[in-house]
This record gives sequence, C-alpha cells and structure tokens, in this order.
Amino acid sequence: MNDTVSNPNNEARPKPSQRRKARQYALQALYQWHMAGANLTDIDAQFRTDYDMSKVDLSYFSELLHGVPRHLKAIQDGFEPFLDRNFDELDPIELTTLRIGTFELMFRLDVPCKVVINEGIELAKRYGAEESHRYVNGILDKVAGRARMAEIRALRGK
Repeated sequence: MNDTVSNPNNEARPKPSQRRKARQYALQALYQWHMAGANLTDIDAQFRTDYDMSKVDLSYFSELLHGVPRHLKAIQDGFEPFLDRNFDELDPIELTTLRIGTFELMFRLDVPCKVVINEGIELAKRYGAEESHRYVNGILDKVAGRARMAEIRALRGK
C-alpha cells in the first residue's frame, strides 16, 4: 500500500493522517523534553524504537521535535502577547500545543493556517484538560492573524 498521495508536481506528499500522527508523537516527545529536560536526540531515538512509526511522517516528526526547541524564543515571542497568564501558569500540554502550532504558523507556510489551528485544537482535545482546546484555538487564531495576515485576509475575502 502506498503511504503517500501525489501532488500536482508529481512529488510524493505524506497523507494527512501521517502528519496528524507526527504531531501527536511530537507533542508527546516535546512534552517529555519540556518536563524532563531529556536530550532531543535520545527522545527521537526512543520514539523510533518504542513506537510504531510506520504510519508517521517521520521527517515532519523530526522537524517538529528539533525545530520547536531551535526556534523556541521566536515561537514563544509569537504567542506570548496573546496569553492571559504567565508561561509557568500554562498547562504543559497547552504550552506544548501552542509551541507546535506557532512553529507551524511561522515556519511551515506550506501548511494552511486552518489546518494548523484545527490540528492544535484536536491535540488539545485529545491530550489536554477539558476546555484547553478553546484556549488553544483562541491563541492560535490570534497568532495566525499576525503570522499569516495575507492568508487570513484571503480566507475572509478581503
């Protein structure tokens, strides 16, 4: 079975489900990095050994796992103005979800902002506290308004 879909340029693209799995594992791995301060290379190796990664976009998982910490200051500066509390008061799952979503909004312009926001909401629903998806949605929507202004205007028809 082919795990990719073709794009108009005849290049193989991962299926949305493979990206979704990459985000889920990246959330878990970045949570581990945040909470335990473990080495990213060790976390990467652990996930590739301990989890079934056959249906995961491995390059996207790796990009999120290493890209979020590499650009952490810019990412956090991107969403901090929209927080109603300090970083240390954020739930670690909310914080990690916001980091991933903001990374994608800022550095993965090929991923539509609607997809980034929806995936953030789904991560928060699945792994976060009961209403955290509403908080994540509000913050990522505001980040998108700033980081993807032209895309948002086009979506709104302005």
